[in-house]
Amino acid sequence: MKIDITDYQVPAAKKVNLKKWSTLVKPIYKSKDHYQQLLAEQISELSTMQQKHYAANSHSVLLIFQAMDAAGKDGAIRHVMSGINPQGCQVYSFKHPSVAELDHDFLWRTVQCLPERGRIGIFNRSYYEDVLIVRVHPEILHNQGLPKELLNEKTIWDERYQSINDLEKHLQRNGTKVIKFFLHLSNEEQRKRFLARIDAPEKNWKFSQADIEERKYWDDYMKAYEACLSATSTEDAPWYIVPADDKENARLIISEVILDAFRVLNPAFPQPDSQRTAELQEIRKMLET
Repeated sequence: MKIDITDYQVPAAKKVNLKKWSTLVKPIYKSKDHYQQLLAEQISELSTMQQKHYAANSHSVLLIFQAMDAAGKDGAIRHVMSGINPQGCQVYSFKHPSVAELDHDFLWRTVQCLPERGRIGIFNRSYYEDVLIVRVHPEILHNQGLPKELLNEKTIWDERYQSINDLEKHLQRNGTKVIKFFLHLSNEEQRKRFLARIDAPEKNWKFSQADIEERKYWDDYMKAYEACLSATSTEDAPWYIVPADDKENARLIISEVILDAFRVLNPAFPQPDSQRTAELQEIRKMLET
């Protein structure tokens, strides 16, 4: 399997026009069985990498997933990370902020959930919500308790992009690799998936009237995503725009991006020094006798 992840990477300082980024590309897999085989191979390699990553306890990895509703974030996380030891993985889903969270800056609630060294952290939505949904619905911004002199909508988004870039640069300097995915779904495919949720009783819980209301703001969301992706895709923490109309294909791409990052980190099991080796040999003698 050959996946060139640079095909999906947003270059730093590149202005993004989402109409030029496809939501559907030629499948990497030849059949459903082939897809299962490829994903299983990726999961196996990722599981090995994660064991070494956990044992090395030096770096941490943060995966960020952003997308429109029904783009497949939950499914991608569930399938791609299915071989990971839960002890070394933490998943957080960020929805409407609480009263306590609103009494802090917009990064506060997510910073508390950053992964420890040796762990993989997954943000299903993230601090990026504060430059996406909050930008589309400015009334949310005005309910965040900010001082009036800071509520300048001509400057606040650029200021928040800068805060995000500064945070991610800080994380990079301190051993956290940030990998960011935007699952790029078409308006028509979202419509089909919403209909499927209505037709399948076991998926009814995933659907609400609010989802339909948000569809009315599709164009506004695309503009917000374009501005966000353009401003926050950096050399250290690039965005990957993943074509999401084909769920299976998207999962293979996401998995390969994660694996590529781990290959660069190249985690390894700690090697014992001479003192530790001698200690282990003494323990062996005790056990054998």
